[in-house]
Amino acid sequence: MDADNVFKALGDPTRRKLLDLLYEKNGQTLNQLCEHLDMARQSTSQHLGILEEANLVSTVWRGREKLHFINPVPLHEVYERWVRKFERQRLNLLHDLKKELEGEKE
Repeated sequence: MDADNVFKALGDPTRRKLLDLLYEKNGQTLNQLCEHLDMARQSTSQHLGILEEANLVSTVWRGREKLHFINPVPLHEVYERWVRKFERQRLNLLHDLKKELEGEKE
């Protein structure tokens, strides 16, 4: 995983919106995605290119249409590397607090 590309791609609200749109309905064309954005096709295509470079979006040609699909794997890798380790500590603290408040002994 190239974390720099993933974070760069996620740093833009338009690209996050594109990922949200693909999450809602995977396999959309450029035209379908543009319907939900207030920008030119060329700008949307550039944003999709950055998402593709980060491996967050993959494409498949169906005839003359290019379909865009979300790829959750890089997001999961970010979660595993950057979020999960902090989540575990927080959950352990909450568990210890619960035991203390309920008067449980180790």
